[in-house]
Amino acid sequence: MAVAAAHCSCSCSRSLQSLSLTKRGALTKRVSMWPSPAPRSVKSVHRLLRHLPLRSSAADSAFFPSSSSSSSSIAEKYTSATENSPTSMASPLEGTGDEISSADISISEIPLEQNQKRGSNQLKKRVLFGLGIGFAAGGVVVAGGWVFTAAMAAVVLTGSREFFGLVRSRRIADGMAPPPRYVSRVCSVICSLMPIFTLFYGHMDVSVTFSAFIIAVAVMLQRGNPRFAHMASAVFGLFYCGYLPSFWIKLRCGLAAPALNTEIGKYWPVLLGGRAHWTVGLVATLISISSIIAADSFAFLGGRAFGKTPLTSISPKKTLEGAFAGLLGCVVVTVLLSKILCWPNSLLSALAYGVLNFAGSISGDLLESLIKRDAGVKDSGSLIPGHGGILDRVDSYVFTGALSYSFVKVVLPLFGL
Repeated sequence: MAVAAAHCSCSCSRSLQSLSLTKRGALTKRVSMWPSPAPRSVKSVHRLLRHLPLRSSAADSAFFPSSSSSSSSIAEKYTSATENSPTSMASPLEGTGDEISSADISISEIPLEQNQKRGSNQLKKRVLFGLGIGFAAGGVVVAGGWVFTAAMAAVVLTGSREFFGLVRSRRIADGMAPPPRYVSRVCSVICSLMPIFTLFYGHMDVSVTFSAFIIAVAVMLQRGNPRFAHMASAVFGLFYCGYLPSFWIKLRCGLAAPALNTEIGKYWPVLLGGRAHWTVGLVATLISISSIIAADSFAFLGGRAFGKTPLTSISPKKTLEGAFAGLLGCVVVTVLLSKILCWPNSLLSALAYGVLNFAGSISGDLLESLIKRDAGVKDSGSLIPGHGGILDRVDSYVFTGALSYSFVKVVLPLFGL
């Protein structure tokens, strides 16, 4: 203990001497006419030691602890050493420590500027990719047929893989047993085939029933101990990622009756299908997708400008004011497009169609937010820069296709709207 204490005291004295010599040497090189600096307070020396690291050897570091008590003793010894030295006028370089605090403030402002710049770049990237996706999706919707079906199958395959990735996350897996990996992959492939079967057969009852049977058999024949939770999560994925998106195929390609009142069909090129290309399904799909985009945009802008009241605990960032702005934007865009495309015929049916599209949009958004909250993630994936995964972009469309198809096939003929 005596040898260690002696070695520690020697190390401290050598560090203090090297610090004093280093500081004096630096001041002598800059302004040789200045004498040694005036004595500092213990608080000022603390600040100096934080910004000027000491140089010590490996042997010294073993007996030189980096604690507050050690730095305090070093500061007191350094203050007493400078008090014994001859002093005259204070050096303009030393200051009172306020310069260090102002430097700290300027340094702390750097991350804020970087975050603002990163946020602006993220917004630009989000807008650019959003416009690109919007134009590409518009072309696919207008093309219809196998082009629309193939694009839908690719989106469903990617979205189902993201969904089962969320289900297999640690936070969800702790409370509910996810299906095995091979069952998830089989289910993803089946979901991607559902839009193709829907286009080919015109209905989904056989494909859904057969798919559920395959998933149930695969779960029961797995190794280990099969559980009902495996089947529940797999069948819900089959419904959420395969069955519901297939309604968009029924809406776009199944409703083949021509929209005779649509004026744009008169000027449509014959090589692209002519007037017969503009069907009720195409018009209804364009209005539905456009109203969903308007609902998301108006909800984002309205919530950012006026949002104060939380909408639900599922997604704390969503506000009641933003939801009202989204509803207003969705209904307005639906009514405007109904006047341009001359479908539906009455104002009441256009208003009902807009409200229905908004209900499906916000329901799908909240359901996906619920899944991500339980999974403990912000985005479902990172496929689209600035937007996240496929599910982050198509969550508002999951329920809307089924609701729109039911509105056109059931509500309009039933009530004569």
